[in-house]
Amino acid sequence: MAESHCAAVMLAPLANFTSAFGSDRLVTFDAPVGMIVVSPARVDSKSSWTATRENIVVALPPESMEQLAGHEFGGGSWELQPSPFGIVDRKALQLAQMLKAELTSAEPPNELLVDSLVTIFGVHLLRNYSSRARTIVRRKGGLSNEAARRVQEYLRENFARKLSVNELAALCGLSAGHFIQAFTKTFGEPPHKFLVNIRLNFAEKLLIETDMTIAEVAYLSGFSSQSHLTSAMRKYKQATPALIRMRS
Repeated sequence: MAESHCAAVMLAPLANFTSAFGSDRLVTFDAPVGMIVVSPARVDSKSSWTATRENIVVALPPESMEQLAGHEFGGGSWELQPSPFGIVDRKALQLAQMLKAELTSAEPPNELLVDSLVTIFGVHLLRNYSSRARTIVRRKGGLSNEAARRVQEYLRENFARKLSVNELAALCGLSAGHFIQAFTKTFGEPPHKFLVNIRLNFAEKLLIETDMTIAEVAYLSGFSSQSHLTSAMRKYKQATPALIRMRS
């Protein structure tokens, strides 16, 4: 449990990233470039990964964020909120890449520049991931944080059954066409691919941890048949169910 507010931004894709906040159940997903994970101070979180993780982590002490919030909101209460897993934040990625470039330069880093970038990052967190976020409706064509959390939780709870775009769009109060665009803007991939990844990660877990047949795994993971699971796994994981089971 960190004493500072922290935010991590992925600088390279990472497969099979597992994470959870507080008492929430662990979820496993493929983390795309630009994914941000916002961890408020003193909120328990758990994360694990199996490959090299390339990211920038910005830690901001509560007193520093309080000072920034005072200038940003002009007083009043506020709290930083965890980000939906898988959300892509292009602005945060840009700032993280600038920080990496400055910190890894052959020359000593410019302390004023680093401090400025961290300050801008802190303001960005307040504007987009706090209870006082100004972008509560939609962020530059994407879903609001509330809508992103709602649809993400819905997908993780209902991934094994047939889902429609209209059903998901209704959760966010959007038309189907607008929802697809907003979802893709927010998570960096369209709804169908996001859903396939959830199903594949669950299938992989069953293949490794149980002795169910591949056909049973396919059915429980939301695929129409064993061959459907196999083709999807070959396309997105560059492996087959049998190969994954052999590796475990």
